[in-house]
Amino acid sequence: MGAGPGDENLLTLRGADLLARADVVLLDREAHGTMLRHCSDRVKVVDISGDPGVTPLSAVQEARNGSTVVRLCAGDPGFFSSVTDEVAACAKAGVEFEIVPGVPPATAVLTYAGIAPAAAVPEFRVVDAAQVTDWSEQAGRPGTMVIYNGVADAVPIAKALIAAGCPDSTPVAVTQSGTTTEQYTVVSSLGRLAPDLKHAGIAEPALIIVGDAVGTRDRLSWFESKPLFGWRVLVPRTKEQSAGLSDQLRSYGAVPEEVPTISVEPPRTPQQMDRAIKGLVTGRYEWVAFTSSNAVKAIREKFEEYGLDARAFAGLKVAAVGEATARALVEFGVKPDLVPVGEHSSEGLLAEWPPYDSMLDPINRVLLPRADIATETLIAGLTELGWECDDVTAYRTVRAAPPPAPIREAIKGGGFDAVLFTSSSTVRNLVGIAGKPHNVTVIAAIGPQTARTAQEFGLRVDIMAEQPSASALAAALAEYGAGQRQAALAAGDVPRRPSQTRRGARRRAR
Repeated sequence: MGAGPGDENLLTLRGADLLARADVVLLDREAHGTMLRHCSDRVKVVDISGDPGVTPLSAVQEARNGSTVVRLCAGDPGFFSSVTDEVAACAKAGVEFEIVPGVPPATAVLTYAGIAPAAAVPEFRVVDAAQVTDWSEQAGRPGTMVIYNGVADAVPIAKALIAAGCPDSTPVAVTQSGTTTEQYTVVSSLGRLAPDLKHAGIAEPALIIVGDAVGTRDRLSWFESKPLFGWRVLVPRTKEQSAGLSDQLRSYGAVPEEVPTISVEPPRTPQQMDRAIKGLVTGRYEWVAFTSSNAVKAIREKFEEYGLDARAFAGLKVAAVGEATARALVEFGVKPDLVPVGEHSSEGLLAEWPPYDSMLDPINRVLLPRADIATETLIAGLTELGWECDDVTAYRTVRAAPPPAPIREAIKGGGFDAVLFTSSSTVRNLVGIAGKPHNVTVIAAIGPQTARTAQEFGLRVDIMAEQPSASALAAALAEYGAGQRQAALAAGDVPRRPSQTRRGARRRAR
């Protein structure tokens, strides 16, 4: 099976289906380990990174015994791989086999680099440099040539093509780690390839593209021009909260790194929550106000413990402090009656909360399940509006364990391009478990309070979201990244990530 060119999302539907049904998977874990997310928990994984060209006999034997064995190959198994030898071994052993194509780098990497291979001349050929002994045979052919396995000899290949008659002005692009956020492209010509590659640090996996089609990159480049392309962004949140934010950052070309700074744990004394759930079911409350998705999760878990579901909210009015909390309620099966349209905070919720009216409200009590460190703003405001609050600790937030040493070093040494702070506690906890981010790191804060906390710790706040939501914060960072890129281009400079501006960082010219 072909694993594709590098981007795990380019795996074929057939490939994902077979991985889900596989009993045994053979793969280079370092290169394709992310593909295992398609597999079941019972799958047996054989790492063949040490000798990727050989299928172990034990895997063939497992297939003979009835197991479904998937052998993942880089790119497409039909492009310069050992698949013919391996298929022959399967046939000799009497094992039924299927060859599943993958998206080949020869097309995908060019598309991600903004190069249309058949745009100038309707001819396109793929060459394995390891099998070419005379480049003069390739020099006289029209169209686009894509060269595999040739980066180490790129300059000698260019010289050989010029010697065989190719103009030294022939456009050339060299793309490394294509279709991944590590993608890097050097655009040159056959005559200038040596100096242009000298300080680029290009290495395998990479492709060399030769021909006039390279010129389409100026107008078709879309991947490397994403606003946060290649940015390493620290997401200091709980694991449950970070998935959606990380997906959004990836859509901007960033490489999110999730570092939990907060651990959410049950309250030390659960009796208070038990009484609250009983009161909720027996009609003690008129309203339930949720100030976080964690509070929704805590109530939901208690419901499941008692065999209850969303129907227990019948007759109750439900408020959510913001969009993320509202989504958590909807996923639970509860449509909130009140979500502030303005500021998503306790103040915003209070601004739209109706005062208690004894003629309209049969009960004047509000259940407020919250964290142990929540502020008293909402309780005080509801009391002024005539409501009585049952303030219940639904969960505790405690500082998470320190991240691994390489992450701590990257935080303090400027290895991250940006960090997103989604609450004051994430600021305090990150600094507490890992240290202060380097001064080249872009600091983005979800709102004024979080920004003030960051500044109290001596951090320069570069970005603050217009709306206090994680999604708006990610969008603000993308807008900032796009602005930095455009400013560099307008000044005639090469766009650089923040981490590339620190002292000692390797600089490469595009």
